Amino acid sequence: MSATLTLKPGKDQSLRRLHPWVFSGAIARMQGEVVEGEVVSVLAANGELLGVGHYAPGSIAVRMLDFGTEAQLPDAAFWEQKLRNAYQLRQRLGLTGTGNTNVYRLVHAEGDGLPGLIIDVYGDTAVVQAHSAGMYKARPLIAAALQAVLGENLRAIYDKSAETVPAKAAPDAQNGYLLGESTGQEHVVEENGHRFAVDWETGQKTGFFIDQRDNRALLARYAPGRRVLNTFCYTGGFSVYALQAGAELVHSVDSSKKAIELTNRNAELTGLQDKHEAYAQDVFSFLKDRHNQYDLIVLDPPAFAKHLSARHNALMGYKRLNVAGIKQIAPGGLLFTFSCSQVVSMELFEGAIMAAAIEAGRPARILHRLTQPADHPVSLFHPEGEYLKGLVLAVD
Repeated sequence: MSATLTLKPGKDQSLRRLHPWVFSGAIARMQGEVVEGEVVSVLAANGELLGVGHYAPGSIAVRMLDFGTEAQLPDAAFWEQKLRNAYQLRQRLGLTGTGNTNVYRLVHAEGDGLPGLIIDVYGDTAVVQAHSAGMYKARPLIAAALQAVLGENLRAIYDKSAETVPAKAAPDAQNGYLLGESTGQEHVVEENGHRFAVDWETGQKTGFFIDQRDNRALLARYAPGRRVLNTFCYTGGFSVYALQAGAELVHSVDSSKKAIELTNRNAELTGLQDKHEAYAQDVFSFLKDRHNQYDLIVLDPPAFAKHLSARHNALMGYKRLNVAGIKQIAPGGLLFTFSCSQVVSMELFEGAIMAAAIEAGRPARILHRLTQPADHPVSLFHPEGEYLKGLVLAVD
């Protein structure tokens, strides 16, 4: 029998609308031994079972796994069914290795009904990241479910949760293989026919920013014959697409020397590295003296705000960055600009970009509004899951 949390009167409505979070302020009382990472039952004030979820101290006290009066504690069958549902969606999207793409997101947290869990697939390896103590404790069941669902398509499971699980919940967490082992060889995956070397063991996130796949494909439509600058390039995703689409030249910038090494390696895989140069340099410094040198610029910075308290400063940061980009781009150029800060809405982001264009003194028109791809789904009941937003601007 799990511990139970009873909500205050009237605080059950969000769960009845299937929103997956229970905030600490909604809880009237706790019964039983409530331990971080354990599954708890959530009751309405009248004692009705609303569902079950993982408990964690803090603002978001419970992340729901199942809803309704028939909700049960998750067992092996629960995890397998959840992962099978997620996999079947990716099959329908044509992302499970049947075409020219073998890298995709298999589980996108709340978007797949599994708050706190990310699973990315790179060929025959699944990379798992637990963002909550509950998901961290469930890793053995998750690994078993992955083997059941992916079968012979799965060679290895790499757990990269040490970087994301709350330190107090798992102070001794270490990254490592839950299945298989390192091959000691370079890992090369394919996305829309483009080859990328991916380092999921020591790279950022799970090794590659899968969420920009569709936006990279869009950039390829506009890259032919253009001089392209890809800032905050990480592994050079946009750079590779631009090179293979026929860009006149491509320059990549990132403050991380390791990122630049990965970008250069991926440029080599295109066979077009003679058209590419990479710079391990601060983006703001790089942009200072580049007037009219580029007619397509990508501004894809890391999240400027991870909490509401940082949102104002983030908006100022987006404005400052885009002022620099808009000032430097050649007349008639295209600006691909992004925010991956969940707490910054598209409306606020667009406002910051408008303010940047005004300060830069350049007319600009919106050609596209961009978001994350279909393997990063947003639950209709959890709109907060729509974190990636972007604009393509034509700058006169």
